[in-house]
Formats: sequence, C-alpha cells, structure tokens
Amino acid sequence: MTQRHDLSTGFLAAAGWGEALRAPLAGDASNRRYERLQAADGAPAVLMDAPPEKGEDVRPFVAIAEYLTGLGLSAPRILAADPEHGFLLLEDLGDDLFARVVLDRPALETELYCAATDVLLALHSHRPPPALAPYDAPVMADMAALAYRWYGAQETGSMAALSQTFHAAFQALLAEHIPDQTVLIQRDYHAENLLWLPARSGPARVGLLDFQDAMLGHPAYDLVSLLQDARRDVPPAVEQEMIARYIAKSGHDAAQFQAAYALLGAQRNLRILGVFARLSLLAGKPHYVDFIPRVWDYLMRDLEHPLLLDIRAQLLADLPAPSETLLTELKAKCATVQTP
Repeated sequence: MTQRHDLSTGFLAAAGWGEALRAPLAGDASNRRYERLQAADGAPAVLMDAPPEKGEDVRPFVAIAEYLTGLGLSAPRILAADPEHGFLLLEDLGDDLFARVVLDRPALETELYCAATDVLLALHSHRPPPALAPYDAPVMADMAALAYRWYGAQETGSMAALSQTFHAAFQALLAEHIPDQTVLIQRDYHAENLLWLPARSGPARVGLLDFQDAMLGHPAYDLVSLLQDARRDVPPAVEQEMIARYIAKSGHDAAQFQAAYALLGAQRNLRILGVFARLSLLAGKPHYVDFIPRVWDYLMRDLEHPLLLDIRAQLLADLPAPSETLLTELKAKCATVQTP
C-alpha cells in the first residue's frame, strides 16, 4: 500500500468509516481521485482524495459546497474534512448523471435541462459569496488564447505573434460587452457533472459536482457550459428553449443576453480547444482529442453572431479546422510535452 492510501485509511478511521468497503469511482481531468464507501449498515459516502503535492486544494470545494447547500441546492454535504492532507468525506448523491439518464430515458431530456436551467436561475438570484476571483476580460482572453498555444501551434508551429494580436482584440471585445461579473459561475456545469435526484423538489432535484473552481462571472457562462456540452450533443431545439427559458424567468434583455451567450460561447470553446489538446500532449489523456470536432462546431456557430464577425475572420485565418491529420497528430504526440 502507498503512503497516500495509509493517510486515507487514517482519515476514514478518524471519521468513523474505518471499516467501510471501498471501491474506485471514475475520476475527472484533474489529479483528484474518488472512492465510493459503504458502511457496515449500508450507508454510502464518497471519499475525495486531492493530493496537495499535486496542486490540489479541497478548501474551495468545501466553501462552495457549503454556500450551495445553504441556498437549498444539492451539492454534496461535507461529512468530514482533512484539508491539510487533501481528503474529504462527502454525501453520496448517487450514479444518475444527466448524461447516463438521457441515454437510458431520452424522453426525460427536456425535463432534465429545464431543471438544470432553473438551478442557475435560483443560484443567480442570490448574492455570490465574497472573495471569488472575477472571470473578467483579461482572464477570459488568457484562457481563450490557450487555443493558439496548445491546439493551433501543433500544426503551424509558434503562434506567439498571432496569439498576441488575437488576445488584444478579444480582450477589448469582452471588456466592452461583458463588463460586469455578477454571479457565481461553476465553470464546468454540464451533463457529466450533474446528477438527477427526482425524489427531491425544485432546483434541489439537480445534484452538483465539480464546482471548486467557481469564480465571479456573467450569468450566461454556465448556461453555455450546460448547452454547448463538449461531451454530448444537446439538440439545438433544447438549447434555444433553455436560453429562452432563462431570459423569460430572469428578465434579461434578450438581445444583450444572446450576444453575451455567443461571445462567452466562443471564449469557452476556444479555451476547451486548448485544454483538450493540452490534456493529450502534456497529461497523456488522448481521449479528449475525440471531443475537439464537436467543440469546433460550437465555436463556428458562436462566431456567426454579428458581434463576432471580425474575430471570426481572424480565428479562421489563424486556427486550423480539426482535420483527421491534426487530430491524429495530437494523439501521436500524447504525453510528449514535458513542460507546461
């Protein structure tokens, strides 16, 4: 057994779960690991193992989880915590991820997305917690430029000058049209991070995961994350229905919100292009490359908004479309890059 396993065993024993059965759960793109626990009386829980030596920190997860549950939303309750060593014992919200439920029961798709949209409406009606970092124009432009560094540069070589030109233009556009950051954004709000809890009521029917990187941002951001899902195709009719639902219930100006949605969609999808390429090249996770064509399609759709016509021309000139050759190259170079 490893030292890390010994530490987790001690943590569970101190929390009263030392005799629980342990089984691995699927992880995510981070260095965190998860195990499902079953106590002798059958009670379930989840162990989060987030090694601090690998850059993980459980304190933001705890803070945001407690904020969300305080609003009556269904983040996992914190049953025990060891921030120093990076362990959390969490309420087990089950296995019914939206992505799985829709596959098994496609007739529920619209209901699920209505519920997830209503979570955002409920969340955005409250004052966000203090001390959240703003997801503002400089940060968003930095994140979007990852597409140049990790995705585009694999085919064209260094793109430093092109990236700088794009960064300046895109930051100015974001600053003009996304000037304020007013709500908590979870940033990875999609069908692989949402759980269906039909026994609960209202917004609590949606279990929330992977929110520890929350920031202060625009209300359209998490809606983009939900509806332009890198891992699954959301029907365009559902996307448009949920945008209309959010606008109608929130009272946002429709034209302004749709413009923000397109701009933030472009920003998010550019970031994901870079992150998914990096996950293959640097982290040795080539399966993320398979999602790139879908992300590119979302990007092309977002760039059709009149607000983005100049940026569209620039990006189409700078970035290659995800050809089979490019995707194969990204996979062939899996884990070959040694520096971040």
